[in-house]
Amino acid sequence: MKQIPLPIGPVTLPTLEGFIAGSEANAAALAHLRALPERAAPPVYLWGPSGCGKTHLLRAMLGQRQRAGQQGGSFCAATPAPWACDPAWTLVAIDDCHALDAARQQAAFALFVEAQAHGVPLLAAGRLPPVDLPLREDLRTRLAWGHVHALQPLLEHETRAALRREADRRGIFLSDEVMAYLMTRFERDLKHLMALLDRLDEFALASARPVTVPLLKRMLAEETA
Repeated sequence: MKQIPLPIGPVTLPTLEGFIAGSEANAAALAHLRALPERAAPPVYLWGPSGCGKTHLLRAMLGQRQRAGQQGGSFCAATPAPWACDPAWTLVAIDDCHALDAARQQAAFALFVEAQAHGVPLLAAGRLPPVDLPLREDLRTRLAWGHVHALQPLLEHETRAALRREADRRGIFLSDEVMAYLMTRFERDLKHLMALLDRLDEFALASARPVTVPLLKRMLAEETA
């Protein structure tokens, strides 16, 4: 009989400190975000493949503002239009710019203009560089005129280190066998591996069993049943 885990711990939001840069390009992007002022900053656009840390950095910046007693706005390709900017915000974040439909492109453009008028810094992210984004020209141009950073995926040993560090934080022991299974049977980007670790942590708690390869296989079998 399974036990139902209770949400007794605080929700851990991404942080800038928790971002593993790896490459010099990622380190440069991180340094730029750390120094981003609260007002009147040029826009910042992050781009790269899925799992390279774009969403982590957007959420980490919003979390940093919240912990400082400030507010910000978060938008993405799934956020219903129209969008509005609160003049009191110190950050506006737009994720998944590559996936914005016509209505959300209009919303993003209006938000961009409004944020600029109020001096609210804008941080955006997508999988493509600005020049290749399938967006209306005026929005694509605005995303490109600020600071553009190309993020790179972590190398395998860096991904392993990040996954093990998160497992240690949760109190999960990942044996070499489990780690090898994760790294050879699934997508190696950190986004998918962290989501898998979330599910595995919950399944292990509910099953009252340590994390092993057989437990992982059982979880996957039940998910697909």
